[in-house]
This record gives sequence, structure tokens and C-alpha cells, in this order.
Amino acid sequence: MSNELFQTIEQVAREKGIDVDVIVDAMQDAIVAASKKYYKTLENLVSRFNRETGELEVYAQKTVVEEVEDEDIEISLEEAQKIAPEATLDAIIEFPRSTEGLTRVAAQAAKQVIYQKVREAERENIYAEYIDRVGEIINGMVKRFERGDMIVDLGRTEAIIPRREQSRAEHYNPGDRVRAVILSVDKASKGPQVILSRSDPLLVKKLFEMEVPEIYDGTVIIETCVRDAGDRTKIAVRSNDRDIDPVGACVGMKGSRVQSVIRELRGEKIDIVQWSEDPLQLVQNALNPAKINRVTVLDEEDRLLEVVVSEDQLSLAIGKKGQNVRLAAQLTGWKIDIKSEAEKVREVERQMEHLTRSRNLVRELEGVDEGTGDALIEAGFETLEDIAQADTALLAALPALGSDESAEALRDAAADLLQQLIQEEEEHYAAEDEARRQAEEAERMGTLPGEGGVDELDAALGSVAQFLDGEDYAEDSGASEEGVPAEAGETAEEAVATAEAESDSVGGDAEPDSAEPERQP
Repeated sequence: MSNELFQTIEQVAREKGIDVDVIVDAMQDAIVAASKKYYKTLENLVSRFNRETGELEVYAQKTVVEEVEDEDIEISLEEAQKIAPEATLDAIIEFPRSTEGLTRVAAQAAKQVIYQKVREAERENIYAEYIDRVGEIINGMVKRFERGDMIVDLGRTEAIIPRREQSRAEHYNPGDRVRAVILSVDKASKGPQVILSRSDPLLVKKLFEMEVPEIYDGTVIIETCVRDAGDRTKIAVRSNDRDIDPVGACVGMKGSRVQSVIRELRGEKIDIVQWSEDPLQLVQNALNPAKINRVTVLDEEDRLLEVVVSEDQLSLAIGKKGQNVRLAAQLTGWKIDIKSEAEKVREVERQMEHLTRSRNLVRELEGVDEGTGDALIEAGFETLEDIAQADTALLAALPALGSDESAEALRDAAADLLQQLIQEEEEHYAAEDEARRQAEEAERMGTLPGEGGVDELDAALGSVAQFLDGEDYAEDSGASEEGVPAEAGETAEEAVATAEAESDSVGGDAEPDSAEPERQP
């Protein structure tokens, strides 16, 4: 055999981008495995490739010992010295074995081992090449689609953009050029090892780094970036140089820099806001373009904020399908509860009315006179729940009660009344649900109930409002659910629909999913 085999090995190594020694080692291991399978021997076989002659040589190795226990792997010192006079104990003596008798089956087994070793070496090279490039933007060509996943040709290997990492606003065909960020490299994957993304916020960060020199050199920092891929992105930026406006640097002259990123993202809207260490200020900035009246921390441990806006800013602050407040919550890491000024006023009024009503209920308990009621309220027992759940000793310590028996009787009375109110509340809610169900069913059938049906719905809602809020409810059919007179000429159907639409649209809550509006030229 000539060295033609070695030339073939070198060619394969160049094509696969792996070391020649890796293929040679794999081939030697394969020949050993094939020889053991063919000769059915337990000898310790080794193989060597002679690069000059192109020959594969197989040897059986035996260890020199004083007393032979296993003839397959051991040889006595006396026998060894007949072959190699210089042999000593523990030396290794090699005996050549023929490879001419290897069958086609053995050769096929050898081929499989070589293929496996080459494949493993190739995957190791791909992993080593791309693992340090995670976070980089890379260009490729769409090759094909597999169950919604996009397979991208990178030249020497293939990458994959899983369906979950694709932007819903984009559509590619085989042969299209695509730019994506390297998300991860999977060493154990059976398919493409390189995972790309077009939907990850990291892509936006890297695009801005390419477009904005101040970000590249570290003068401007992108603190956080959140995306609703294909629709809107919000990024918060700060500057290490007080003379450089971070938002302006990202927007660029006449919006040139941000527009380049928008074009790459197929028209995705981008809001760039000023970062702030103050969460209240950051939330105001993040909710742009809405104008915020005030922000209050409701629960610092649970990271909950309340945002109050004007009525005309409410829908803008919440955004389409809650998108603006949801992204703002993700950007800031705080849960955000948005209310209009009118809703906040109603909430405060309800709280005051509820407190007043609760105090009146305390004073109306059996066996409680005006003086005892005032004493209970001053001691902090302002609601039926406070009394029903109070410790008997604490109640008995009040001069107005003075004994455990009186305290127990008061607790029992509060618990009974509380249970009665809960039952009444459940009945009112059931009536409300039934009234709404009938109205929705009638609307679904194409007709609303007559004037009496609308009045019944108003009456049911009014009863609930009166019970929960302690308000007098006008049963006038010309009033909406909010107590605002209907527009002149508005039908009962339109009044109900308007009231229900307003109740659905007011207020917005968002939880984190993780200054200045977007400047357009």
C-alpha cells in the first residue's frame, strides 16, 4: 500500500477543519476494534499507521513476567529473552499480527468508528470556535425550515433559530440573508450546536453597540433592555459623562442611529429612556410617552408601585393590550398598578365610606352602647373583623367591657354579624352575575331585554354598589354604571355598553416579566 491513504486523511482533515492526528488516532482505534472482532481474541492489540508507507500495522502487546497467568497478555522472561535478549521484567514485548484476513464486516465496523471519531472531533472544533463568540452578531443564509425552526448556513457549520427565538413580524425564505445574535452553543446537541436568536433583547443591545460609538467605547451604558419582539422594545440608558446625553446619543442626528436599528428589526418600535437609580423616577421614564401625575410605593418588599395619571393619559400609559405598562414593569423590575385620577378619588372615597360604615357596624353590635363603641374604635378595633379575631384578654382589658364574659359575647356577636354580611354579599354578587349573564345572552341573540331588563341590570348593580360602598344609587335609567348621566339621545343599549366598556378599560396592572419619548426624525 502506498501513502495514498495518508493523502486522503490529510484531505479529510482539511475539509473538516480538524487535526490529522485526530483522524489517524481514530483510524488506529478502529483497526484495533475490527481486529478484535474478526480474530475474537482477548489480546492487548495496538495499531500504528506508517505515514511513509501508508500501511496500518497491528501488534499484540504482552507484559514480561516471572510466572505466566494469562497467555493472552503475558509472556515469561525466558520466552521474552528468546525474542528480545535485552528484555526485562515488566517490559512490553510486541508481536505483529496480520491485517489481511479482516473481512468486509470488520472493515465496515472500522469505518463507523472512524466516522464517529471524526464527527466528535468536528463538534469539538465547532464548540471551541463559537463558545467564546456567544453574544456576537453573526450573518448567515437561511437554508431550510424544520418544524418551524430556521436552519441557517454559517459556512463551515449550520446554526438554528428556534421558533421561540424568531420575531413574529419577520418572514424569511430559503436563500435569504439573516443577521442574528449567538445565544448559546450546545455541546451535546444532536442537531445544530449553535443557537441563534432574532427575538432576544441582546440582539437590540448589540445593534446599538454597532451603531452608537458612545456605547461601544463605554461612555453610554445600556442598563436594561426588554422586548415584545416584532412590536416594541424599551431600553434604559445612562451616561458616564455628564456632558453626553445618553438618549440623544442613541437616537442620533435626526434619528439616524435609532432608525438603522429599527430597519434591521423590520420596523419594531423602540423607546429609549433615561435610567435612574430612583425607582419612582425610573417608572415615570419607562411609561413614556404617557405623562405621569405621581408614583407611590405601595409595598417595597413585594416591589409594588401605584401610578396615577390623568384620565386622558390612562389608555396611553397602559398601552395596546397592556403592552406599555407590561414592558415598563419588566424594565424597572417593579409591579405597576395604574389608576386614573378619577378612579383614585373614587377609591379613597370608598375607603373612607367603608371605614365609616365599619365603625357604625361596631357601634351597632348587640350590647355595645355609644361609649363602648367609641372606646373600641379608639383602641384600634375599627371593624367587625378586628373584633371577631381579637384576643379575649385584649378585649377584656378595655374598661368598657371589663370581663372575659363580656369580651366573649362581643366576639361572638361580631362573628355572627360578619357571617351574615358575607352571606348577603355573596347573594348580591350572585344576583349581579345572573343579571349580566342574561344581558349578555340577550345581546348575543341580537336583542337586548326591554327597558325593564336594563332597569333590572341597573337595579342589581345599584344594590351591589349601595351594599359595598354605602352609596345611594339612583335607579334612574338615564344614569350609567358610574353614576354619570347618559348622553342626550343615548339608548339604553348604548348606555349599558358604554358603562361596561369604561369599567373594562379603567386601570391597569402589570408585573415585571425580568424620561424621554422615542425621538423620531
